[in-house]
Amino acid sequence: MLRSTFLHLPGVGPAIEAELWQRGVRDWGQVVAAVTSRPSSAAALGAAVAASERALAARDAGWFARRLPMGEHWRLYPELAEQTAFLDIETTGLSPYEGTVTVVSVHGGGQVRSFVAGEDLEELPAYLRRFGVLVTFNGSRFDVPFLLVAFPQLVPPPAHIDLRFLLYRLGLSGGLKRIEATLGLGDRQGVEGVDGLQAVRLWQEYRRGNAAALERLVRYNRADTSNLVPLLELAVRELTGRLLGTAARTPGPALPAASA
Repeated sequence: MLRSTFLHLPGVGPAIEAELWQRGVRDWGQVVAAVTSRPSSAAALGAAVAASERALAARDAGWFARRLPMGEHWRLYPELAEQTAFLDIETTGLSPYEGTVTVVSVHGGGQVRSFVAGEDLEELPAYLRRFGVLVTFNGSRFDVPFLLVAFPQLVPPPAHIDLRFLLYRLGLSGGLKRIEATLGLGDRQGVEGVDGLQAVRLWQEYRRGNAAALERLVRYNRADTSNLVPLLELAVRELTGRLLGTAARTPGPALPAASA
C-alpha cells in the first residue's frame, strides 16, 4: 500500500489520490505522467517520487511519518514490518500522574521482550529506538502519554498506528478483547478472564512476594501485544482492498461495511 500512496507528494490530496486510484495508477513510478504535463509541476513531483524511493530504500519510517497524517501511518505496514513494534503497557492506575508503569511488552524484530518495573523497565526507551513504527491499541491516548510521563527522555518511534481508531474505520468498536472475540482472532490461552483490574491485583500480589503472579501478569501483557499482529494484518488487508477497489471476499471473519 505504501507504493500506492500519493498523499505525501506535492499537489496531491485525498481527492486527487482517489482519482488516481480510479484511473488505475498504483505506483509512484506512474504518478508523474498521470498528474500533470506542466514541466515545473512534473519536476517537483518527480523529485518527490525520487525522495520517496530513497526513503523507502533506507527504511526511513520517519520520513513518511512526517509527511502523512497519523491516521494513514498504517500504510507503512507491511513494507516496514521488520521495524514495527507492537506495544502494550500495564499500570497501577488510569492516570500517569497517579499510577505507575509495571510491565511493558514489545513484540517486534522477531521476538517479544517484556520489561518489568524494578528489574529492567528503565531499558525500554533505548530498546524502542531500534523501531520506526509503533503499533498500539488506544496507545495514542493511554500507553504513549503514560510512558512519556514515566520516561521524559523517551522518543517513541516516529510512525504510530493506533489500532483502536483503525479498526473503527472498519466498523469495529469497543475494547481489544471484545474485538478479538468478534473476529475470532488472538490467543489468550492461560490468561482467560484476566482484565485490567485483575492485572493491577496481580502486580500487588507480586509485590507481596508471589512470583507466579508476575509470570501471569507478563503472560497477559504479552497476549495484549502479540494479538495486535493479526488485527493489524486484517485491518491493512481490508483497508487496502477498500481504498484501491481490490477487495475480494476471502475466508475469515465477516466485517461490517464501513467508510475507509
